[in-house]
Amino acid sequence: MGEMSSFQLGVIGALFLSVASSVSIVICNKALMSNLGFPFATTLTSWHLIVTFCTLHAAQRFHLFDAKAIDMKTVMLFGILNGVSIGLLNLSLGFNSIGFYQMTKLAIIPFTVLLETLFLKKQFSQKIKLSLLVLLGGVAIASVTDLQLNFVGTILSLLAIVTTCVGQILTNTIQKRLNVSSTQLLYQSAPFQAAILFVSGPFVDHFLTKKNVFAYKYSSIVLAFIILSCIISVSVNFSTFMVIGKTSPVTYQVLGHLKTCLVLAFGYTLLHDPFTIKNIIGILVAIIGMGLYSYFCVQDNKKKQSVDLSLASQMKDKDSTPLLGMPDKEGHESKKSTKVSLV
Repeated sequence: MGEMSSFQLGVIGALFLSVASSVSIVICNKALMSNLGFPFATTLTSWHLIVTFCTLHAAQRFHLFDAKAIDMKTVMLFGILNGVSIGLLNLSLGFNSIGFYQMTKLAIIPFTVLLETLFLKKQFSQKIKLSLLVLLGGVAIASVTDLQLNFVGTILSLLAIVTTCVGQILTNTIQKRLNVSSTQLLYQSAPFQAAILFVSGPFVDHFLTKKNVFAYKYSSIVLAFIILSCIISVSVNFSTFMVIGKTSPVTYQVLGHLKTCLVLAFGYTLLHDPFTIKNIIGILVAIIGMGLYSYFCVQDNKKKQSVDLSLASQMKDKDSTPLLGMPDKEGHESKKSTKVSLV
């Protein structure tokens, strides 16, 4: 019971840290890009990962966690895949309208469910599927505006969906199968993610913005916001791996859509973004869907735990049955040997 309670507290802490840090970094980056005119999102992400790795390296030096060796090929491919997925998402936003980009992000949940069902044989109840449908409908109402399609943008969106889903599923699978923590996996893979984005970032950003990140004039306030964004990113990256490792890729995506709703709400409250009754209805529907998803997940986990306990009890009874018969057998053999000796 103590281990279960500790695990639940860890999950709650990871979820809270993920929401708080993600909403904070979105607001920080929005101020950096929209108000201060720093549009280089992909390059900024590479800096985030470099700072994350340096922070974890320092933590490992101070023995705050133990670095665990993981197969280099696995870590390299995993890191490159995650880096490519980030780049593709940014390109998708550049080639598509904001509405179609939001639909791309919404499509990640059903595609993840499909992949886990087909390849990992994971079962999702009808109630959970219904709650996900309600959640996605709410987010669509709140955030999707227009759906302008183009061939290149559609291909990039499909590739972004596939790489993001596979990367998140691998994040969960690697941690469980190789018995590594979220910190250990992030520490091992961050250099490869950072490298792929550090090299490709300036080209991607130049293609999308027609501006050169190296020719940009950095003011003190821009540098301050970049440093703040990098500091917050450590919590974002750490909590992302932790949430996926402790829960599932689908739960992480559900949490991501909660963040979208919170960002919309904070944007209206703090940054005075335009807000309509459509946004309010969509956010409320999404929150209802997220609540239903959480409730049904808890119910399914309770059923699974009761089944596991029942099976464990049956196995215990089965294992103890021969032991109950041993005294009789030993007594019988004792009597038999006594009889023989007497004769």
